[in-house]
Amino acid sequence: MLKIPPEKLRKWRKQLYSIIFRTDTPAGKAFDIGLLVVILFSVLMASLESISTFSRQFAIAIKVAEWFITVCFTIEYALRIYSSRNRRKYILSFYGIIDFLSILPSYLGLFINGTQYFVVIRSLRLLRIFRILQLTRFMDESAFLAMAVRKSLDKILVFINFIFILVIILGSLMYVVEGGVNHSFSNIPRSIYWAIVTITTVGYGDITPITLTGQMISAVIMLLGYAIIAVPTGIVTSEIIFRKRKKTSTVCSQCGSNDHEQDAVFCKKCGTILPDKKNSP
Repeated sequence: MLKIPPEKLRKWRKQLYSIIFRTDTPAGKAFDIGLLVVILFSVLMASLESISTFSRQFAIAIKVAEWFITVCFTIEYALRIYSSRNRRKYILSFYGIIDFLSILPSYLGLFINGTQYFVVIRSLRLLRIFRILQLTRFMDESAFLAMAVRKSLDKILVFINFIFILVIILGSLMYVVEGGVNHSFSNIPRSIYWAIVTITTVGYGDITPITLTGQMISAVIMLLGYAIIAVPTGIVTSEIIFRKRKKTSTVCSQCGSNDHEQDAVFCKKCGTILPDKKNSP
């Protein structure tokens, strides 16, 4: 039985890591770009398979291509685990979970019909393009936006709770007004559904009030919907502005605070003149 020396295995593992995980080498960048092309092709094939005429005509070719890509992704996932410096960290990381989910639908499709279409989740792997093409500023901005949303989460949850109560009240009100004369508002849950659709300005039109009172209430709710849309946007925007101001403001050399306005001359905490203002005229 052929036994490979441990030193050679370590060397192969190091080379695999350089190719699979690093993008600052020609081989690593070529591997990742090739992987992105395969992902795009896989998502395209899954989309075309949903077209009945196309899937009937090229059924065998689609299946062969899909399973070939799935096997390639499975091997790639196994190699990522093998070559990773911290296997547990990679498996539980965002990209590790996405890599696993990208191969799962094909195998589930053997037992559950229709799940193979979920291979479109592979499109999430395209997020690597920012790292591959060294577009770090986009990653920084996306992290900054995520932080602003996270900091605004409490306010947004309070707002959603208020909307939840509001649609229950409005839906019940419309049931009282329309229920007796309009079969569309046959019960409170259905009326609440109408209130949600109306207040979010989606307006499917499958349920409409017919009484004058109901139409007046409906008009108020639609106008209210436009005002409501602006609330979470304003919450997140104000948080972004606040965080950006804090992020870009000068740090005080005395107390280390950066919680002051852009045009401030003195630190608002200790009163020390700010470093970038010392030599100003």
